[in-house]
Amino acid sequence: MFYMDLAEIKKSLTEPITENLQERLRRIRHLALDMDGTIYTGGTLFSYTVPFLNRIKKLGITYSFLTNNPSKSINDYRTLLKEMGISIKREEIYTSSLAAIDFLKKNHPRVNRLFILGTPSMIREFEAAGYISVHDHPNDVPDAVVVGFDKTLSYSRLCRAAWWISKGLLYVATNPDRVCPTDEPTILVDCGSICASLEHATGRNPDAVTGKPDPQMLDGIMQRYNLQPSQIAMIGDRIYTDIQMAIDARALGVLVLSGETDLEILQQSGLKPDIVVNDISELGQMIEEAIHNYRCV
Repeated sequence: MFYMDLAEIKKSLTEPITENLQERLRRIRHLALDMDGTIYTGGTLFSYTVPFLNRIKKLGITYSFLTNNPSKSINDYRTLLKEMGISIKREEIYTSSLAAIDFLKKNHPRVNRLFILGTPSMIREFEAAGYISVHDHPNDVPDAVVVGFDKTLSYSRLCRAAWWISKGLLYVATNPDRVCPTDEPTILVDCGSICASLEHATGRNPDAVTGKPDPQMLDGIMQRYNLQPSQIAMIGDRIYTDIQMAIDARALGVLVLSGETDLEILQQSGLKPDIVVNDISELGQMIEEAIHNYRCV
């Protein structure tokens, strides 16, 4: 594990790292990148993101984006990233909404009618996958309840979700995140916190929580690119989702300090990333140096 305190990280990246870690970096063929807090925050792209992506491409390493934020559809994310200067294909992004859809299709193929506590964009993603979104009415009975990061949350719909959950219906949460990173002076209450309120009201936790840290979020990427776990790195700003998933998937786990996690949170956590860096630009330099050092031997 490569782990320095923040002051040491800021000094330079010239300090020696172990041969084992250099070898692991040299094996990497694909980067799974978290989005909010890793490549941008709120609506602001980090200045180093595009140079980092260009550097990785030149090294022959592919990448894709994983996000636990289901509030936007794939098309919405593609539009957002394009406006920021990043063009991606649909298959290069995987959200927790898609993870929930995949979970339902695989494990509950007869489920068709959903009460969805989510944004209109999230609801459209489920409808595009063939699901029926039921209305907020006691006679419009769903097969299951899906709860996500609902930035359009209304009290009426929260109560309706609690009602159906209390009746024992299948209950799926898209992601466990407590808050969503933002560059605004506020706290964005995320899916995990909404589920906490539903647990207090109903006594039930979700039957399934998709998205990170579920290692299945990485399985599709490894199959798509024909990769082994040792050839993929998961980069993100959250220990309890990004790093936990990397550990469970046996991938390289890289924590960036550009989002939710700071050194105090890291020190209090029982989970330790393989690498801790200030931001992805420092990771790019580490990978390039590991490859260069190997070629020079």
